[in-house]
Amino acid sequence: RRSGAGQPGWAGRLRLKIWRRCALLLLLLWAACWLVVSAALFLLHRSVFSERCTDEKSRRILARLCLDYSSGALTGDLCEDLCVAQKLVYKHCLYYDRGKKVIQADWRGQPIILKSKKEIFSSYQHLSMLEEVETQDIPETELLLMVALEVKNALGLELSNNTMGPLWTRKKGPRWKAQVASMWSLLQQEEYIYFSLLQDFSKHVLRIIGSCGHFYAVEYLTAGHAWHKTLFPLENVIGPSLTGHRSRVRAIIDIALSFLDMVQHFDNDFSHRLHLCDIKPENFAIRHDLTVVAIDVDMAFFEPKMRDILEQNCTGDEDCNFFDCFSKCNLKIRKCGAQRANNNLQVICDKIFRRWFSPNLRGSLVSLPLQLQLQKAVQECAQPGHTGTTGHQRTLKSLSELYHLLRVTQRQLQGAQ
Repeated sequence: RRSGAGQPGWAGRLRLKIWRRCALLLLLLWAACWLVVSAALFLLHRSVFSERCTDEKSRRILARLCLDYSSGALTGDLCEDLCVAQKLVYKHCLYYDRGKKVIQADWRGQPIILKSKKEIFSSYQHLSMLEEVETQDIPETELLLMVALEVKNALGLELSNNTMGPLWTRKKGPRWKAQVASMWSLLQQEEYIYFSLLQDFSKHVLRIIGSCGHFYAVEYLTAGHAWHKTLFPLENVIGPSLTGHRSRVRAIIDIALSFLDMVQHFDNDFSHRLHLCDIKPENFAIRHDLTVVAIDVDMAFFEPKMRDILEQNCTGDEDCNFFDCFSKCNLKIRKCGAQRANNNLQVICDKIFRRWFSPNLRGSLVSLPLQLQLQKAVQECAQPGHTGTTGHQRTLKSLSELYHLLRVTQRQLQGAQ
């Protein structure tokens, strides 16, 4: 009788055990399917938007560049070192992205980066007038006008002839036609134009070293990474012997202040505000003096171009988002506002500062009240603001408060030594 009475309980436990096993198997099956689908989507994304970056292909690209140089199709101040003297030596491929090629090399013992928006020189739009006339017969003023028109088309900026110096430094002489053709291929790359125009006015952009045909060389700096604990590899700039907690915190404070300097600089020091629409650690690097440098400005736009990009048809605010730059949808006329609703500071606070100033400055180096003040200021700064005068005043308030709190933190860290 006892045995019979226990059977229903035993059967219930068995059913429960089977059910649990089935649930576990279903969960594992779902997880496996999710991983397979995610991997397939990732590979599809890579195949559509990026090519595989290989040393073999990169060497072939540079060999083709030198072949075009030897045939007289292109030229540049680095071509001789790359193609003849072997003073510019290939190191390895960094990445390919939607046609853009980025390659690391050594030039006279110093690391540099070679960049081009397209792989082959002939892929760039040809300047038809080179075939119609002898190039040396083209007046300098006409060439400068063509440069100005290309800059206006690329950046939306009106430039006078006397500001064209960084973009047009070629002199008449041998290989004149190749000089003009090479210049024209470089002018079709917005990033090259930005770096050329701004390098004499800003310490926050990469320095251009030279060019060969459609490839231009910039200084080598190590980019940040979202997966890195401090976002930027500090051992590269402050040295492995100084990477203790205090040194790391001091470096982060100095870098944060440099980000604020860059924001103020891009907002106020040019004829038009410069908007950064792709803000992430990978698009910035740090020099040895802890200056923040924008190393990828493919998604940077001066105010006139920014307004053209934002002013699109819409049915809701989500249609007015352009990467990290967005505006508001006017539902009455179904048009996005031309004025950006957020700003560089807000996105930097959201994507960079939040990572640093959650409870990261823990320990006795920085007082708890100051840590909490800094965290609160960053959280408020990261909230999307208002447009117009209200938004501008709020940005100025956040900028001023962050400057103040970071400098107070600097003084506390100096006193803790």
